[in-house]
Amino acid sequence: MTSDRTMLIQRTIRAPVRLVWGAWMNPETLPQWWGPDGFSCRTARIDLREGGEWVFDMIGPDGTVWPNHHRYTLVEPQSRLEYTLHWGENGPKHADAWASFAEVDGVTTVTLGMIFITPEEYENAKGFGAVELGLQTLGKLARFIGAN
Repeated sequence: MTSDRTMLIQRTIRAPVRLVWGAWMNPETLPQWWGPDGFSCRTARIDLREGGEWVFDMIGPDGTVWPNHHRYTLVEPQSRLEYTLHWGENGPKHADAWASFAEVDGVTTVTLGMIFITPEEYENAKGFGAVELGLQTLGKLARFIGAN
């Protein structure tokens, strides 16, 4: 059963989906806003297409480095992307993730979803504040495109 290991994070951004999608799927801009407040990204490789990947480090405000590897399995322009999350390049998989984008009257709702490998992974992520950190990340995206 996946309900005991699924996390959903949602934010409405006052901008058309083409701007939101454009900031997300641009290899120049994604690393500029990705991550919670105070975090930055250091990209090793980025290829934002179906079959592509993004290998990067998340760097916390205290300098702690968290290696990440996203492997993109589906890209439906301005609608949905799906990817797997790995702990570091070619590291263990810890979740299947997706982002969906829905626009109504020039306002885009972004939904981030993650299905963690185990209920323990889910509880661990929830325990360190993944929902709040995810909301901060979407807030950075909104600010990046000027749509607070």
